[in-house]
Amino acid sequence: MTEQDALAGPAIRPVAKTTSGRIVQALNRTPIHIALAVVALIWLAPTIGLLVTSFRPRTDIQATGWWETLSTLRFTTENYEQVLNAQGMGQAFINNMIIAIPATLLPLTLASMAAYAFSWLRFPFRDSIFLIVVALLLVPVQVAFIPLLTLFKPFGLTNGYVAIWLAHTAFALPFGIFLLRNFFITLPRDLIEAARIDGAGEVGIFRTIVVPLSVPAIAAYGIFQFLWVWNDLLMALVFVQDSSKFPMTRAIQNLLSQYGTEWHLLAAGAFLLMVVPLLVFFALQRFFVQGLLAGSVK
Repeated sequence: MTEQDALAGPAIRPVAKTTSGRIVQALNRTPIHIALAVVALIWLAPTIGLLVTSFRPRTDIQATGWWETLSTLRFTTENYEQVLNAQGMGQAFINNMIIAIPATLLPLTLASMAAYAFSWLRFPFRDSIFLIVVALLLVPVQVAFIPLLTLFKPFGLTNGYVAIWLAHTAFALPFGIFLLRNFFITLPRDLIEAARIDGAGEVGIFRTIVVPLSVPAIAAYGIFQFLWVWNDLLMALVFVQDSSKFPMTRAIQNLLSQYGTEWHLLAAGAFLLMVVPLLVFFALQRFFVQGLLAGSVK
């Protein structure tokens, strides 16, 4: 290999123009496609089984496996009706939304503003404070539960949603600031400086330039935070004391302890709990992938 060939890098495989060439290329990729299909099927099998079980009558669940449904094709929606109405999962679903939406928007707003400050504003001890924020990522959240509960309880915050909103916001800020700051510093400096020369304030620059250019990173962090809050059980056990405000993670736990053998109810409740994260992920997966790659190429 000559020096010129080495500098040119790896050769690009040409695209086949004939039918036989395309068939050969497809056959070469077939083992990889089969392996990926097998892996996807293994990962999806529990979810498919849960979905099918949630629509099966109780007698069928106790008699046969979910994979035998194709022979009977007996489905019912009574499981969901009973879980939503009689077992209180409908109210728990609303409670989940009331908890998850503010607990996502609050850290998203605060982290993006703090990340902008650490990226483009100059103030004393900026780098030192940012290192402290990064160091907070190493602190386990469990060590703060008792001090926070002691702080919130005298004010009655644990009787509503305020305590869990504040707790989720506080624990999410270090990661959010770190993630968004690493993206914000890759934005063109000339664009920021030109806006300042034109007389734009810091708030205007952040709102009209930084946020529109950073939608993938902000959306990726929002997805992470929403999924974390939606599936959280530990903080709900600690900071939500009113039983009428329990989220689905706590409600389904009560369902499990009270109806340990009622698999039709457990399957319906579990699928209700996981359907929203699935919808959010598939609806915003484009931003999720872009956010994961944010800052990797400048």
